[in-house]
Amino acid sequence: MNDFGTEKRIILASSSPYRKELLSRLQLPFAVCVPDIDETARPNELPETTALRLARQKAEHVAKNNANAIIIGSDQVATLNQIQIGKPGNHANALRQLQMMRGQQVIFHSALCLYWNCLPEPVVQVENVQTVVTFRDLPDAELDAYLRIETPYDCAGSAKNEGLGIAIIERIDSSDPTALTGLPLIALTSMLRKVGISFFRL
Repeated sequence: MNDFGTEKRIILASSSPYRKELLSRLQLPFAVCVPDIDETARPNELPETTALRLARQKAEHVAKNNANAIIIGSDQVATLNQIQIGKPGNHANALRQLQMMRGQQVIFHSALCLYWNCLPEPVVQVENVQTVVTFRDLPDAELDAYLRIETPYDCAGSAKNEGLGIAIIERIDSSDPTALTGLPLIALTSMLRKVGISFFRL
């Protein structure tokens, strides 16, 4: 791990092992703190609004007890025809999700909040990175077999694109290749640069 150009503490406000793995790719030291917030969407809330609100709330929650730290909050909302698709939680729900999504385009909103809890007032950056995923039109037997192999029950949309889930996807369109996994690193590195974090020893 490097500490090039920073004495600032970085904290990932997330319980996700996927986001932790993605952030570790930047080779910056960071801690993990799990925010305790209600992630329920509000009535008539747009998917992008839900994702951005939750990303910021996660960061703000952790910032309360971490003065002068840089907090990274992120949230992802998957939608089909503007209907939010959450984490399935179990096999039956995951199969229903994949049946509904096969042959369809699903939009994933991956929201990011960088919250620098500094004086005299916090510096806040937010961004939503949209990814459009086209799912293959596969029969129930293949969808069921996939789920039993990978058990992606903690993933919105029931498919891990970084694993075997790529085999049930026909196309991915995004400006940030890691956004679909849960943490848009291109957007994040831009935000970190703006608060004085560098990545290379010159």
